Amino acid sequence: MNKQITYIDLFAGAGGLSEGFINAGFHPVAHVEMDKAACYTLKTRTAYHFLKVVGNLDYYTAYLKSEINREQLYASIPKEKLESVINLSIGKANNQKIFKMIGERLKGKSVDLIIGGPPCQAYSLVGRARSDNGMKGDERNFLFLEYAKFLHKYKPKMFVFENVTGLHSANKGGYLRHMLLTFRNLGYVIKDFVVTAKDFGVLQDRKRIILIGYRKGLNTQDLDLKGVAANYTVSVLLNDLPMLQAGQGLDKYTGYVGPANDYLKHSGIRGDIQIVTQHLGRAHTIQDKQIYRIAIKKWNENRERLNYNDLPEELKTHSNKEIFIDRFKVVAADLPSSQTVVAHISKDGHYYIHPDIKQCRSLTIREAARLQSFPDDYYFEAEREGMNRTAAFKQIGNAVPPLMAKRIAEEIKKYL
Repeated sequence: MNKQITYIDLFAGAGGLSEGFINAGFHPVAHVEMDKAACYTLKTRTAYHFLKVVGNLDYYTAYLKSEINREQLYASIPKEKLESVINLSIGKANNQKIFKMIGERLKGKSVDLIIGGPPCQAYSLVGRARSDNGMKGDERNFLFLEYAKFLHKYKPKMFVFENVTGLHSANKGGYLRHMLLTFRNLGYVIKDFVVTAKDFGVLQDRKRIILIGYRKGLNTQDLDLKGVAANYTVSVLLNDLPMLQAGQGLDKYTGYVGPANDYLKHSGIRGDIQIVTQHLGRAHTIQDKQIYRIAIKKWNENRERLNYNDLPEELKTHSNKEIFIDRFKVVAADLPSSQTVVAHISKDGHYYIHPDIKQCRSLTIREAARLQSFPDDYYFEAEREGMNRTAAFKQIGNAVPPLMAKRIAEEIKKYL
């Protein structure tokens, strides 16, 4: 019998990175995450994986149909499974408590791998552009030191650290140099990769840094993160979902309006549970819909992007005409990848306009999740049970695409 390869997920978010590792056969010891809503999402996904293993997905399906509530779903799962989700912030105030909780789960066993990436706002180009001082002094710049404390504590054979490409330039590269020196002083050799999600079968142009650390002496000479792009267009993610107008749709639940295409099957986005959740459109103002219509028409007829300055004066509400002039952008159905899905989608949907002019709206939670390659049976929770669009979009925008994570996990697995 093969030994389970164990890992801890730090700054776990909604679990996109972890989902890829689970699907590659890894076993999570713990997920550590400070956001309460994301922790409920992690618990719900933990319930899914447990019920799948024991052959009782009907109970999970009942949850997606609102036949049982969240409390009833969790009551069907062993307590120790749910307790693998640790809702605490990583740092001096909580680390010892987190170590104790993880220790109770390990029962003297070792950890093979640590994965995760601290919040990226402090390193991102957009975050620095919106900050008065370029995010200098932001404590999130140094959360990698907390990550390092977990490496020191558990001494895993390998680790995976994910973040935005802005890490290379933040503080003129100073944070990255400090990070690499810290990890090397703990006994790790580091390989630095810049990857793009579309090269791993994700239909999104999302670039990220992946640092892979491994213990000296571990033979990882051939370790590489080469991907294979999917030969599809974004339309395959949208065509089987019900058409919606702004403000229409259902949280739980609806069905598909077409069969699963090859991409949806091979990517695992459409699984065995034929239920669509969280497919409901934002309500938009008349003005927003007028702008959306112009943007959609420009792209679909001429393949032109909308420049904010070209709008009729009566539709302009922002005085700044020099930055973010592409603030209204269509998710083009005929391209092989969409623009990057980021957490700002929780604020408004202007940068993620559906390409169908008959619908004339921004993307739903489910459509955004599909762009990130989350399976349709992945439900994004709120603090209180019930739909919270802002919480769901924030979790999706901050996540690592599970399909990309799985390819990384499969490469890591060769050496563990």
